[in-house]
Amino acid sequence: MLAYIARRIVTTIPVVVMVAIVIFALLRLTPGDPAAIIAGDDASPAQLEAIRIQMGLNLPIYEQFFQWTSDLLKGNLGTSLLSNTPVTALIADRMGPTIALAIATLSFTLLIAIPIGVIAAWRHGKITDRFVMILSVLGFSIPTFVVGYLLIYIFSMKLGWFPVQGYRDLSSGFYEFARRLTLPTIALSAVYTALIARITRSSVIEVMNEDFVRTARAKGVKESTVLLRHALRNAAVPIVTVIGIGAASLIGGVVVTESVFNIPGLGRLVVEAVLARDYPIIQGVILLFSLTYIVINLIVDVLYTVFDPRITY
Repeated sequence: MLAYIARRIVTTIPVVVMVAIVIFALLRLTPGDPAAIIAGDDASPAQLEAIRIQMGLNLPIYEQFFQWTSDLLKGNLGTSLLSNTPVTALIADRMGPTIALAIATLSFTLLIAIPIGVIAAWRHGKITDRFVMILSVLGFSIPTFVVGYLLIYIFSMKLGWFPVQGYRDLSSGFYEFARRLTLPTIALSAVYTALIARITRSSVIEVMNEDFVRTARAKGVKESTVLLRHALRNAAVPIVTVIGIGAASLIGGVVVTESVFNIPGLGRLVVEAVLARDYPIIQGVILLFSLTYIVINLIVDVLYTVFDPRITY
């Protein structure tokens, strides 16, 4: 197992290098000039050129890339072009809200999706199953930002139960922290709850038709034990896979959700950096997201052996 993990870590190095090259190239090839954004509309050509020289934008692309990668190997993600603040400091400052939203979303999704998926499989073909499938289709069909605005309209503007936007950390008290995180969590978890519930349902239904499940029932094992110990555990591999995919896909959902609810996290930081063409911030945050995606995939692969010892590497 340790040898497998070591091999996976080694194989991620070329992936990270390719991601860095693609990010760097796309940012440089897209139209727009960061120097013009910083200098403003009234800047003279001489002022623009001075800013480009100061930021190193006058250097050839390959020199800019090697400079960036050499700083990256030293743990330096660069400095924001606009605020002149180290990117690592900006990421550290914005990471808290994003982590809180991601953990709340995953926790809420798993607490809701897996039980209703198991119940739908148990009541396969009945009205409960059909109701769960209708909810799943709705969860897939409605974009996250639409769900967010609907929640804001109903529960914030009409009922006044939750704040419209904003974020409070735990130092402000758990109540305010939870109130401001509830609607973003529900909005972001909608599509992942639908996805995991459907996969759980189909996986459990498939296992319920196996001989060992019929044998357990014939021996008089309680239905709850059959569902949880026999069916759900043996259906865990595809469920864990889709949970990993959903956790990695939270990256894109976080960007949208933080923008809708005005949460000062990494998603908002990326949006602000893209609008300002702040290269160092964009590169640093996307690299962080890419590494997170790779780590999640590694964890999922390792969990396979926990739920199914027959899987070896």
